[in-house]
Amino acid sequence: MQAPQLGKEAPQPGKEAPLLEKYGAARLPRYTSYPTAPLFSPAVDARQYGDWLSALAPGTRSALYLHIPFCRAMCWYCGCHTSITLRDQPVEDYLSVLRAEIALVAARAGDRAVIDDVHFGGGTPTIMAAESFLRLMDRLRRHLAFHRDTAIAVEIDPRTLTREMAFALGEAGVRRASLGVQSFDVAVQQAINRMQSPERTAGAIADLRAAGVTGINIDLIYGLPHQTERSAVETAHTAAAMRPDRLAVFGYAHVPSFKKHQRLIDESALPDARQRDAQAEAIAATLAQAGYRRIGLDHYALPDDPLAVAQAAGRLRRNFQGYTTDASEALIGLGASAIGRMPQGFVQNEVATGAYARRVMAGEPATVRGYRLTADDRLRADVIERLMCDFSADLDAIGRTHGVDAGFLLRGNGRLDALRDDGAVEIDGAVIRVHRDRRFIVRAVAACFDAYLDGGGRTHGQAA
Repeated sequence: MQAPQLGKEAPQPGKEAPLLEKYGAARLPRYTSYPTAPLFSPAVDARQYGDWLSALAPGTRSALYLHIPFCRAMCWYCGCHTSITLRDQPVEDYLSVLRAEIALVAARAGDRAVIDDVHFGGGTPTIMAAESFLRLMDRLRRHLAFHRDTAIAVEIDPRTLTREMAFALGEAGVRRASLGVQSFDVAVQQAINRMQSPERTAGAIADLRAAGVTGINIDLIYGLPHQTERSAVETAHTAAAMRPDRLAVFGYAHVPSFKKHQRLIDESALPDARQRDAQAEAIAATLAQAGYRRIGLDHYALPDDPLAVAQAAGRLRRNFQGYTTDASEALIGLGASAIGRMPQGFVQNEVATGAYARRVMAGEPATVRGYRLTADDRLRADVIERLMCDFSADLDAIGRTHGVDAGFLLRGNGRLDALRDDGAVEIDGAVIRVHRDRRFIVRAVAACFDAYLDGGGRTHGQAA
């Protein structure tokens, strides 16, 4: 497999360079939900969440997200809710609370929630002992309505994955694992406090495959300190040679005001918007040459992977885990900081593990904030999701599914008019299209339909 030439900036046809300068550095949401989390408030609390769980219709297709907020060391780029522990006891204490929360939620949802998908995130879910993971999975299966085809996925730090844990995952029915890599460039790894060799990563993949965890995802990041286009391509080339089914390639979001450990990163070593874009496009070219299809804004998949099939069929979805084939009507979040989505709206648990534990052990859901969706929110959410997944949205068709004329979303939309005038989008009647070679601008296009964007105070990552 021939790698593309290194060290040359990706071509910027037409107006792409001016577009990048104008829109690429904008701080915008990733739109894994709409409305986004800064809109959540205490108006939706534990009692409200309990009512929503009890109101689930029988047979509601549902997903689970379980958050394990512990790591052995802090990666300085990290934007997750996690804490560092070198001891196992804090993890075991947390898992006992998590098992109690599972019972609480199940008592309210009963068997009305049919579980199609399970995702363990963190932190580092595989920080727990192998036997603890098996016990946790047993608790889930005994209390909730799993079925034979329930898909189970786990996020993994290859540096700490043991062979024993890999085989416990296989025994528990896990069939997909997402491995954090970020970069194989040693200079970048030193700058983000995450040393990880290709050999260790390949070894973890081999153990997982031997255990029956056949779906392998690899996560990469561009825009890291001291990262170059050359090193980004070399990392992508090395990762592709391991033949994962999917790769996710995220832009680093530097928000030191929100994540204080990011202050340990040398800001002067961060690439600018044009360099970030060059890295992203060079990675894309590398993965395309390796046989991967580009999915949405930042995912890649082999042609026969369900993600690629869903994109081709117009069934691609987007949620808190990124691009997905999951079409669940409800997402039940478990663990500290976990976010869920009921048919009525969003809920989020206590972020601090201590406060989370106190609520659960008092016998109540740990929900402390959320958001009740309006009809307008649902309409805009569908428009934003189609833009993020398909780079186009038919407002007439979307409006019909909601029983409204969605044309009002175009009228007086100054953000969208500016993007059209700059050649970033085409508007044909009620159909909005983003050129695929300008997909870096899609978050700016989605933001045109965000009714709350100018009202929040939280800092988001760069659009490109």
